[in-house]
Amino acid sequence: MHGHVRQVAVRSSTRTPRASAEPSPQAQAIHEEVRIAPCDPSWPLRFSLERDRLLALFPQVLAVEHIGSTAVAGMEAKPVIDILAGVTDMAAADALFEPLLTGGYTTSRAFNSQLTDRRWFMRCANGTRTHHLHVVVHLGPVWAERILFRDLLRADAGLARSYSRLKARLAVRFRHDREAYTRAKGEFVAEALART
Repeated sequence: MHGHVRQVAVRSSTRTPRASAEPSPQAQAIHEEVRIAPCDPSWPLRFSLERDRLLALFPQVLAVEHIGSTAVAGMEAKPVIDILAGVTDMAAADALFEPLLTGGYTTSRAFNSQLTDRRWFMRCANGTRTHHLHVVVHLGPVWAERILFRDLLRADAGLARSYSRLKARLAVRFRHDREAYTRAKGEFVAEALART
């Protein structure tokens, strides 16, 4: 369900590149392995703090929701807060591109150019992903699907357990390929949504 990038587009810098072969913190975050962590009780607070920051910085954002497995109490998850931000249309999403980069997010223009119904951004700290931001049309189809799947997981403990087991297997299989990990979850998500 969550898009990921292979390369990060960052603004050019006048600084001389480091002589060291050590990758930048952003590059480390981009290539970070898929890792499932036990539920962390701080995840809802981390979401709330970022939601409040986004709403303060970007008044054109109509609503912000916590989605993904970190939004489901007790569920193991990649320790990255998934955030859904709703705007009026995709033109408004595109207008947020530069402001979000200034506001602490990063992304790939090439990756986003492949997306028709959302824009994707990432925050990281010390070479580790902390937040994924999905900017979509508020109350549009992507918004509705993401919220519905979250609510299904919250309401159905059996579904949540099955999803957790699947993610654990996929995290081992696709440890070095986040995009393949995300694609592999798609069938489960589609089947869950089709039963509603």
